[in-house]
Amino acid sequence: MSRIGKQPIPLPKGVEVKITESNFVTIKGPKGSLEDQLPEDMIITQEDSTLLVQRPSDQRKHRELHGLTRSLLANMVTGVTDGFRRVLELNGVGYRARREGNSLVLQIGFSHPVNIDPPEGITFEVPERRSANDPQQVIVSGIHKQMVGEQAAKIRQLRRPEPYKGYGIKYQEEHIRRKAGKAGKTK
Repeated sequence: MSRIGKQPIPLPKGVEVKITESNFVTIKGPKGSLEDQLPEDMIITQEDSTLLVQRPSDQRKHRELHGLTRSLLANMVTGVTDGFRRVLELNGVGYRARREGNSLVLQIGFSHPVNIDPPEGITFEVPERRSANDPQQVIVSGIHKQMVGEQAAKIRQLRRPEPYKGYGIKYQEEHIRRKAGKAGKTK
């Protein structure tokens, strides 16, 4: 039995779930609504304030989909109640970020600023720096976990952190393994 798949998903107050016969799931909550077509083989049931995912047999395909389906449902519930966010840090001389309307403007060492327009459902925040030594932060947030992660990865891809001085865009929790530069001559 799947350890993840058999766990029930608690539904907080204010969350509505609609499940069709073909496993098209619509979840509405305080932050918005999400829709997704989940695997039709899985059996999704709602009992009181919990969702349960069961598999029809012990075939390999059904075992693979069991935990996946439960995780996708749990992420949808979390998204419409709390939302998701990824924090990026800009490290480098002259690296700055600012918002213009909904879009994000980055100055990351190119000869021109880089404009990024958010897709629907994604918002950017640029908090004030507490001190000059703190790195500039960009917060990508939204209700769809995959879209938040993809947008954060696209921003990071613009200027990945390099291992010598650590300049670039990195996730807040990411640790950059630093390399030693050229060693001086020794006699």
